[in-house]
This record gives sequence, structure tokens and C-alpha cells, in this order.
Amino acid sequence: MLVRSWNVFHGNTVPPQRRAFLEEMVALAAADDPDVLCLQEVPAWALARFTAGDVAARPRLGPLPSTARIGKALTDLNHGVLRSAFSGQGNAMLVSPRHRVLLHDRLVLNPRRFRDREARRLGLGPVARLAWAKERRIVQAVRLAADDGRTYLVANLHCTGFPDRRLAQAELLRAAWFATSTALAGDVVVLAGDFNLTAAAPAVRELTSASWGFSAAGPGIDHVLVRGAEAGEVRRWPGERRRHDGRLLSDHAPVEVEVA
Repeated sequence: MLVRSWNVFHGNTVPPQRRAFLEEMVALAAADDPDVLCLQEVPAWALARFTAGDVAARPRLGPLPSTARIGKALTDLNHGVLRSAFSGQGNAMLVSPRHRVLLHDRLVLNPRRFRDREARRLGLGPVARLAWAKERRIVQAVRLAADDGRTYLVANLHCTGFPDRRLAQAELLRAAWFATSTALAGDVVVLAGDFNLTAAAPAVRELTSASWGFSAAGPGIDHVLVRGAEAGEVRRWPGERRRHDGRLLSDHAPVEVEVA
């Protein structure tokens, strides 16, 4: 079972250009038919194309799908500048047709009541509180039956990026509780996505300790953690593997783990 995760940066390159390369990114990431492909920062207008697509930051022009075409047209004027300003963005998962999807669910990682409670606990100031409320973050989950008879609960998340990493840590633990409580007995649980946290962060170390039992985190801030099965080494794509016609796709590299 190969699980791959990639923050696609709204389809932008490094450095960003006027046009986007989302289709090229998805084609590249799916070319070898991974069992599950988890994507973050997907424009909201593209979410319906995937096995599971969920809006995180809502489009500013109004609810989907009525504004999807307008938001895309406006963003097409200059993707490098506008990014998700009009189109919104979310998380998406592509599941190989070899497997059967049993459940699709989602959870907001930073709802107001949660932010208020955690802000009091952490002693957050007004700047951090406002930053946390600026953009909604989610975790989505797909439970699937693999062709070998094993069942998996794969959660795809994108935590808040803010200098005070305690915000992302609170969201990560909330996502982990959601994933493990949604899974059924015997499920292999996979947490994948852009954590905005390194392996040294206390929340990541907690999840990879004996108490939670997830596999080791990899380099950087993008991770694939596994519980309930043996996980291979975390592989991070080299830059050359994500180049398209000389352009470096996204400001993140895909990461992947083979689940035995």
C-alpha cells in the first residue's frame, strides 16, 4: 500500500508564474498509480475531480459550485499572485480503483469553540488568535477496503502555518483523535499531509511514541505516519522528479510511505 502526500501550492511553480500547473502535478503524482494520493492546497473548483474533495478555505465569491467557474477565471489572470484569493482551496484524495471506499468524512481543525478553548489554555495573544481564525483548516478521512482484504483509515490534513507552532500542534492532535476514533478495530490508520511541523515538534513526537504508536516522521513538515502496520522509510522526492519543462512544481516535495 503506497500512500503519497503532496501540498500542490494551488498549482503554482517555484517561483510562481502567471499560469498554474495543477493538471500536470496531479498527472505526475498519479502516474505510477499510488494506492492513495493525498493533496493539500487544491483550488476549490478542482475538488470534485477527486475520489474525496473537501473545501477548507471557502471561495470569497460565494458557495460552490455556482462560483467555481468565476473564481477559476479570475485566478487564471495570474495564478502566482492571486492563488486562492477568489477560488478558495481544500484537501483532496485520489484512491486507486483497486480499492473500495467504505466511508468519507471530514472535520474542521480550527472551529471557533476549539480555538477559544485552546487560546485560553495556551495563553495566546490577539495576533495569534486573529491569525488562527483567518483560514479554516480541515482533516478529511477515507476508510477503504484494499484488494488484499485489509482495511485502512487514511486521514489527509493541512495544519495552520504560523510562527507559534502550538497552533499546528493542537490541530494535529485533534486530527489524530478524529482519525483514530473514526477507524474501526483492525484498521490501519494513516495520517498524511502538511503538518507545518517537523519531527522534533512535541505533538509529532507524542504521536510517534509508544502511547500513540505511529511510525517515525520524515524530514521537513510533510509527513505520512502509520499505525497498525509496518511502515517503510519515508521517501521525499528529489527536486528533479517534480520538474516539468524545467519548472519546479510546488514549494513542497511529495512524500510517501510504503505500508507493508
